[in-house]
Parts: sequence; C-alpha cells; structure tokens
Amino acid sequence: MSEPLFPDASPEGCEHPLHRATRVLGDRWTLLILRDIMFDGNRCFRALRQNSREGIASNILSSRLKRMVADGLLTQAETADGHQRRPYALTETAIQLVPAIVELCAWGLGEEPGPGDLRPRLFYGGGPRLWRRFQRELREEHLMGRQPDLTIRTRLYEVEGDVLNGFGPLVLPADAAA
Repeated sequence: MSEPLFPDASPEGCEHPLHRATRVLGDRWTLLILRDIMFDGNRCFRALRQNSREGIASNILSSRLKRMVADGLLTQAETADGHQRRPYALTETAIQLVPAIVELCAWGLGEEPGPGDLRPRLFYGGGPRLWRRFQRELREEHLMGRQPDLTIRTRLYEVEGDVLNGFGPLVLPADAAA
C-alpha cells in the first residue's frame, strides 16, 4: 500500500495547508457568511439572517459566527452600538480570501448571465486589480473603521441595477430578466 501524496499531518503533527483551509472553510455556511459580509456589507446578526439568500437558520448562523470568531476570520465589537448591535468585522485573514471566493464564484457561474450572478460576473471580470482595490476598501472599513467614499460594492450595485433595468455591459436573456 502506498503512502498518501499529501498526508494531513507529518510525524511532528504539522497540519497540511489544504487540510487546515478545509477545516476552517469546509462548510458552505462559512463561505456564504463571508460573501454576505464582504460583498453585501451585512455586519450584524439580524442583517445577516434577514438578508441571507439561502435562508440560514438562526441557530446555524449563531454557531458559525462564533466559530468564525474563534478561527480568526471575524471579530465582534465588545460593546453594543446605539441600536444594541455588536457588528462583526473581517480580519486580515478573511480579507485575504477575496481572490479565492471570487474564483469559486466564477467557477460556479452558469453559461448565461442570470439576475443572481450579475455582481459575481462583473466582479470576476474586473480581474485581480479590482480585487486588490476591493481588499483595500475592506481593510479600511473592517480594520481601520473608516468608510470609503464611493466603494466598489456601491458601484457593483449600481451596475447591477442598470443591467436589471435594461442598461449596462451585460444583457440578460428575456426570460431571466423577468
């Protein structure tokens, strides 16, 4: 019997990088929560739950957020704001995942553009230069607590709205636009 090409652990107990990545990011909810925080700007529990496209249950969201904080992907404000919210913020580790998440989204795109994949399609088309600019904006927002003036997220919303209204760089098939 042959030895595995990439064992999960060496005799010293070092974890293989792919094993570590799948252990931290291995369930769909973690990636979807990161997507909602990064690309939609949802930062509080209620906003994440109410705006979840996939309809995440409260108990699952709560457990994933706790685990993401423990794994170093998110931080949570120590004290509540004026609305009794304790927003979550991305860490540098999470922000570094932007290119990987964009590539996964591109891999999952269908042949024809549909309303649900307009922003991912536009974002992927912007290439690594756009992704790095977006990472800088996320660092400003999440690590430094400053809101950039006109963000890439805002521009993508605007272009998405233009496309859905019949204007813009993509044209939806007639049945998908309805």
